[in-house]
Amino acid sequence: MAPVLYDEKPELGDLIEIHRGSYQHWAVYVGDGFVVHLAPPFEGRGGQSSRVMSLVADRAVVKREELWDVVGTDKWTINNGLDNKYQPRPSHIIVKAACELVGQQLPYCLFRGNCEHFVNELRYGKAESRQVLKAKLLALASLLATSLLFGIVSGAGALCMI
Repeated sequence: MAPVLYDEKPELGDLIEIHRGSYQHWAVYVGDGFVVHLAPPFEGRGGQSSRVMSLVADRAVVKREELWDVVGTDKWTINNGLDNKYQPRPSHIIVKAACELVGQQLPYCLFRGNCEHFVNELRYGKAESRQVLKAKLLALASLLATSLLFGIVSGAGALCMI
């Protein structure tokens, strides 16, 4: 597979967002074409794994791999989007911390400890996931809409009983 050419050149400590369709995978750039990322132990090249298994995994492995092996054929962007909210740590500290974790198994939780939490903890010292926040807001909106709809339907049913 020939790598896609991008104008963007990551710098040490940059966060890489990999667009995998229904979700994003995250990694931190550590130099010389390599990234460190949190991945299920059974993940193959380019994120080839059972997405269902990724949902139920309770452990993940910190891996250091070539950017193109992690990206595969997916699109990716440099996304340091929380720089406006948090002060990034110095790049050499980010890289050192990331590389020290390589090979370790860490607890994995889709909602409290996923790959986005992992890279944000490295860059900012804050484990945060915007995609989890968006999912929670969507779930809340769905719940409210369902409750409202149920209330309207129940109210209409009560009116029909009169």
